[in-house]
Amino acid sequence: MSNKHKDIRAIWLGPSDFMETWTLQKRLAVQITEGLEPETLLLLEHNNVYTLGRRGTTDDILLSSKKLRDMGIEVHHIDRGGQVTYHGPGQLVAYTILNVKNIGGPLRLICALQETMLDALSKFGISANCANRPTGVWVEDSKIGAIGLRVSKGYSTHGFALNVSPDLKLFDHIIPCGMTGAKVTSLEELSVDVSVTTFAKTVADSLGKSLKRNIFWAEQRKLY
Repeated sequence: MSNKHKDIRAIWLGPSDFMETWTLQKRLAVQITEGLEPETLLLLEHNNVYTLGRRGTTDDILLSSKKLRDMGIEVHHIDRGGQVTYHGPGQLVAYTILNVKNIGGPLRLICALQETMLDALSKFGISANCANRPTGVWVEDSKIGAIGLRVSKGYSTHGFALNVSPDLKLFDHIIPCGMTGAKVTSLEELSVDVSVTTFAKTVADSLGKSLKRNIFWAEQRKLY
């Protein structure tokens, strides 16, 4: 399969273990780089986990190791950019395994992912913004979407996350993205009632629009 294949494959994974999905991303990145698979958008929800990017430190997690174990929250140091963030049920995670050169470079990809989130939120009546803000998407002074990427050999892994209906209290135990006192919000908190599955379809459409690419859906079983 050619690397120049213009369509992006979208796959809904549903609830997914963090480490298993990270391993899957790395395997797909190799296959896509070698032209064996199409560029891919993975859409899913994670178990409760705090992830630390390359600039993250454990000081940004405000709970002891024992408390984290008691609460069933995993902690993983990973290879994306950025600092600490939370993933869990009710949050849509989108992993974008894409040819960054064809998009116009890493900065253009970040802009496209922000545009994707803004467009998807607008479909549900949410006016969000990213101008003059740290990377991500905001509703007034509260963050609703975060971006964290790794680019290697011209291809991206990791991606972005949007808060649909997660337990926002779990953000209180970290310094999200290294911003002390940062507030977070969700579609649920903004009185929007939508499932993560339904919102994932909107996000996939918005990514296609932002990148001017066709999105096609594939079955999860085709990954294995």
